[in-house]
Amino acid sequence: MTLLLGAVADDFTGATDLASTLVSEGMSVVQTIGVPDRDAEFGSANAIVIALKSRTSPAGDAVAQSLEATRWLQANGARQIVFKYCSTFDSTATGNIGPVADALLNELSARFAIVCPAFPANGRTVYMGTLFVGEVPLAESSMKDHPLTPMRDSSLIRLLEAQSRHHAGLIPLSVVREGPDAIRARIEALKDRGVRYGVADALSEDDLRAIGAAAADHALVTGGSGIALGLPGNFGLSTARRDTDMPDLPGRRLVLAGSCSAATRRQIEHARSLWPARKVDVDRLADNADEVEEVVAWAVAQASDAPVVIYGSADPEEVRQTQERHGVERAGALMEAALAEIALRLRRQEFDQIVVAGGETSGAVTGALGIRMLHIGPEIAPGVPWTWTLGEGRLGLALKSGNFGGRTFFEDAFAMRP
Repeated sequence: MTLLLGAVADDFTGATDLASTLVSEGMSVVQTIGVPDRDAEFGSANAIVIALKSRTSPAGDAVAQSLEATRWLQANGARQIVFKYCSTFDSTATGNIGPVADALLNELSARFAIVCPAFPANGRTVYMGTLFVGEVPLAESSMKDHPLTPMRDSSLIRLLEAQSRHHAGLIPLSVVREGPDAIRARIEALKDRGVRYGVADALSEDDLRAIGAAAADHALVTGGSGIALGLPGNFGLSTARRDTDMPDLPGRRLVLAGSCSAATRRQIEHARSLWPARKVDVDRLADNADEVEEVVAWAVAQASDAPVVIYGSADPEEVRQTQERHGVERAGALMEAALAEIALRLRRQEFDQIVVAGGETSGAVTGALGIRMLHIGPEIAPGVPWTWTLGEGRLGLALKSGNFGGRTFFEDAFAMRP
């Protein structure tokens, strides 16, 4: 293995998103769940994406996990590190993006890092340092009501400086459109002022490619998966796709949704019109009722020729009421644990094609299933590929960020399967 690029992602769907982008740009990529074992084999991979479950962890834990991952990647020859976070900059006033970025700057002895969560293919753009979701600023989007990381400001500079020990400056679109040399000159000017982060405007993939080229000699790059569009070319790799044919997986199909995003709720609504669906009851979970057992029994009893949909997703008002009854952390933990246990039990019942919606849910499910490594396959929608485990007892997984995909995403995913 000749490792060129190493990435640390703060959740599992984000890692898959980034890995898919790198594959589309000509890299051979393996995604690992957590820091790999010392004797892990990666074949011809020239990029490794380490998926962590650190987005909503205590800041100190997120920093420790990210440093461990970065040190492993460096020890195995990575020439550049990407810190991947969500394209909606999911975080709180105290982290975790700022604390982790600060720690990685220090670890890598880097003077500066790009900050760019833009992902135009999914409607995330940055203009004058303001993050837009579709046509509205971040703080006016559905992210303002996120149950764990409500986003109430749209300025990336303000958001980052509230979390970081360092100052951030703007790399405006006018500079980005002049190309890599102009971007580098702007970076040098910011560094001369003692600024450690450059928030880069980007409205298109061409903008992201220019930013990536300008960061060719940076030890650390931070952003959403879009920032990876411009990085493989720095290593002389072409954009030719490699073979991503999926293995034959004849077992049953399952959707597990924990995300409460507006996009996922629309996808569930559509899926319910097509296939059997059942909602997991948080109140019954809190009362130690046999909710998991009953949901599993219900799923097994459904006809095997159609997918089964199991979800905990709810609208903001229902989420608020649930959190009032059980507490924010406990409500989320109950649902994550239940969906993870359901995944484990249904896997034993020959469900081997599973679509998971939500970063926290994806982390819980992959942990329960004991998955350590994923091969990256074809893309279902921007930022969401099919993946599969290696070896015997293969499992096909699509790990979807809650905000990604159109209304028919679940239907589209299974339409791609053999």
